[in-house]
Amino acid sequence: MQLTVVGSGYVGLVAGACFADLGHPVILVDNDQTKLGALRSGVIPIHEKFLPELLRRHLGHNLTLSDDLAAAVGKSDAIFVAVGTPPTGTGEADLSYVESVARGISGAINDYKVIVEKSTVPVYTSDWVRKIILRNAAAPDSFDVASNPEFLREGTAVADFLYPDRIVVGADTPRCARVLREVYAPMTDGSYYRKEDAIPAPNGAQIPPPLITTSAKSAELIKHASNAFLAMKISFVNAVASVCESVGANVQEVCKGIGTDSRIGSRFLNPGIGYGGSCFPKDLMAFRAVARECGYDFQLLDEVMRINDDQRQRFLRKVRSALWTLPGKRLGVLGLAFKGGTDDIRESPAILLVQALQQEGCRIVAHDPAAMARAREVLGSKVELVDSPYEAASGADALLILTEWEEFADLDLDRLRKQLKYPIVIDGRNLYDPDEMAAQGFTYYSVGRTAATPAAPIKAAEAAAGRS
Repeated sequence: MQLTVVGSGYVGLVAGACFADLGHPVILVDNDQTKLGALRSGVIPIHEKFLPELLRRHLGHNLTLSDDLAAAVGKSDAIFVAVGTPPTGTGEADLSYVESVARGISGAINDYKVIVEKSTVPVYTSDWVRKIILRNAAAPDSFDVASNPEFLREGTAVADFLYPDRIVVGADTPRCARVLREVYAPMTDGSYYRKEDAIPAPNGAQIPPPLITTSAKSAELIKHASNAFLAMKISFVNAVASVCESVGANVQEVCKGIGTDSRIGSRFLNPGIGYGGSCFPKDLMAFRAVARECGYDFQLLDEVMRINDDQRQRFLRKVRSALWTLPGKRLGVLGLAFKGGTDDIRESPAILLVQALQQEGCRIVAHDPAAMARAREVLGSKVELVDSPYEAASGADALLILTEWEEFADLDLDRLRKQLKYPIVIDGRNLYDPDEMAAQGFTYYSVGRTAATPAAPIKAAEAAAGRS
């Protein structure tokens, strides 16, 4: 099927590349000439596994770039709208880009089209998109509006798209549902997975994935409710971690006991410094705003957000507890992205913590495998960015682990200890075992576990001698 994807941001670029890999000819439309020029030159704007491979494979073939929305709509069977929906000052989703695209589509409808919400939008958006298109003189039977929410995790978005837990199609007419079933047929009939060059399946992938057909309103709610529930699990386990620290329990043991319950599951039961990124904070505020507009005060979401903010403050208190005073202290920081596997620093708890520590007079030396260029734009020159974890640790009063990159969980601990001025590690992601860290000579703080100290602390002078 001929498809158009409007918006070359995170969702649009991944969706366009993946639809092309399914075998559909795709036109990726954006009115930003700088973005289009960079893509044509082979510059990938986001750090995402398998995405460069798909763009090399399909750009200029199954995947073409355009700034002409009307021409693309005229050629296409389905148009996926993947433009931004940033939060307003009061938390609602700003749908002005969606409205602008709807107006642009309306004048280009020349036969039956399916307009598909791919952006995360509040309930009733499909109704409004339909109203906007009708107001601009499109015939009522010439189009349908559907909701097809994405459930992509940054860092694994391509695999998440092609090997999803489920495909949700929110369609209010049988004709619309048939079109979207055909779009996803290479996945639901298994033909894509038999291709020799298919993207490798992640462990535990369900092949073929189930396709769930709902009303458009239900699909819109599924996306917001899913993200809210996952954020709630993160805040819940962080609250449990706080209790564990108070009573001397081990949160990882508690999580294992909770997560093996089939009614609960272990995913997202990972204590840390809180959630961030482009989805959870924005979607929770938007979902809360929708609930209030409908007359329901969703206080549970307020508490989820409060716990998330408090988790960063608890980590700051942990740093103060480990170092006593902060002004003038040199801190090594590992991780600036909001999670491992991505260069996205939007609402990153790591960035927020670095900024808070700077305000307290700390000197920050940081390393991240992918996010340093983006972090530089936000943090400026006051934070020293270095090329390796060991450079970040060199001469530091303590080392802070703020992002769960795999390489941070496999450091040479003997080398790391010798690099540090004092062998103190404050781990916001629980990447190491406290007993092992103590045996290696570290004073080790983590989340929801008792602090560990070595039986015979290595003197600072010995550590300094090791560095020389």
